[in-house]
Amino acid sequence: MKRRGLGQGAALVLLAGSVLVGGCSSSGGTKDTKDGQGSSSKAPAASSAASAAPKPALKALKSYMPEDPNNYPSAKVLEARTGYKVQYDLLPQNNPLDKLNLIMASGADYDLATVTDKNTFNKYALSGALTDLEPLIEKYGPNIKAGISSDSFNATRVDGKIYAIPTKALVQVGNGLLIRQDWLDKLSLKMPTTPDEFAAMLQAFKDKDPGGSGKNGIPFTLSSAVSTIPNLIGAFGMPNTNNPTNGKMLNIAEDPAYQDYLKFLIGLYQKGLIDNEFASNKVETTREKFTSGRAGVLAANWADIPTVMDALQKVKPDAKVVFVSPLTGKDGKAGYGEPVGYSSYSIVPKSSKHPEDVVKWINAILEPETYKRVMVGEEGVDYTVQNGNYVPILPKFNDDVNYGGTFLVGHIEKNFPILWQARVQKDPRLFEGFKQLNNNLADKYKVEDVIGYASDLKLTAQNSQKLNQLVNDYAVKVIMGAEDIAKYPDFLSKWKAEGGEAMMKEINDWYATYPGKK
Repeated sequence: MKRRGLGQGAALVLLAGSVLVGGCSSSGGTKDTKDGQGSSSKAPAASSAASAAPKPALKALKSYMPEDPNNYPSAKVLEARTGYKVQYDLLPQNNPLDKLNLIMASGADYDLATVTDKNTFNKYALSGALTDLEPLIEKYGPNIKAGISSDSFNATRVDGKIYAIPTKALVQVGNGLLIRQDWLDKLSLKMPTTPDEFAAMLQAFKDKDPGGSGKNGIPFTLSSAVSTIPNLIGAFGMPNTNNPTNGKMLNIAEDPAYQDYLKFLIGLYQKGLIDNEFASNKVETTREKFTSGRAGVLAANWADIPTVMDALQKVKPDAKVVFVSPLTGKDGKAGYGEPVGYSSYSIVPKSSKHPEDVVKWINAILEPETYKRVMVGEEGVDYTVQNGNYVPILPKFNDDVNYGGTFLVGHIEKNFPILWQARVQKDPRLFEGFKQLNNNLADKYKVEDVIGYASDLKLTAQNSQKLNQLVNDYAVKVIMGAEDIAKYPDFLSKWKAEGGEAMMKEINDWYATYPGKK
């Protein structure tokens, strides 16, 4: 299960050491203007708020963040430096795509929205719901064109048109299984290395109750999103939703190993080793169960660690957490899914009343000094540069720009990996979690989701969300005993008939032309 070279994402491995600063000035934002972070200076001419014509107020729909974006320092910085007043609304933490679909279908008057799912973005573009941005970028977007490569725009075109500002992703593993290290230590248990050892560890958590919760103890808490549990599903040879197998791509639904994966989870459920309320759990519910000290294992992103640890150590001051090492199954199968391509797509709905101003605003955001200011704050206040490395000044960095990156629309791609090193070091616990799933993880365990390189997969865009939900709903029913795993062929026939077969033909037609085909 080897992977292609990291390409531009390889810059991540440099985070633990020196990074070359080519193309990125080490100077901070200008220091003579009042810009919402307490510094005073004049805004740079390229992003000056001064303008003869009044600028309309804009309305943006963002991905979830745990603070009010309208009162966040980065919003004030952008307003001062671009001259645009923006009202920010947030998608919910749970089922954000369902809410986004409702908003898009209603024709709500957002000027900009953030989409994190590529197929959903493609679906909106193909339905005629989005504004073609290319003419506006040509006229009003010199910073956009300078910062975002033509390769990025070409990779995200739909029917030859630019319907989004793509935000390039640094290649990285995001999700794993977070475990109470202090529970392992208390029971003198070693880190599990196989699914069977993982199950035995959960049994020990149940039987010996290292958390002292008695009947309320939960060895492994899960939300209802059980169809692809990170790390564990990799041990069954399916780290991504679609995986290369004998020269073609197989969806998990049609992979024979998926039934083995479900049978394993059925066994855990029947033994009381996974949360018996998982079918109704939301993400925040599982987190609450873990941070209250009741649960021993939680599926989590490395970016969640500071929030999780702050809450956990309020009730369990001596608690320690670590990500479970790669679990290895039959024939040495193991791995984590690694997204490639783009982490989000910023779209302008057709219903926007101000598409020209949206592009002008984005162009002002991507003025180099403004971009740097939002990413890392002010030099000497929020960060320092040491031997070419951007190092956060804590706690000021977190006060000013902890969520600053979420306010950006696209990245200045050549500078992004360099500035990002400050963001990942803003909390030592965060950086440690990142290293566990990335820098310290052997390449053989990082498996690229190559579908991220594909474009214009129309059937995939239209059907993938529905089909993924179909698989997940079936997994929940099977694990709880409401469906018989022996009747899996009937489910697979239904999945194929509802678009799965046609979707996979489209994917494999593309995969046949993919230069990294295995």
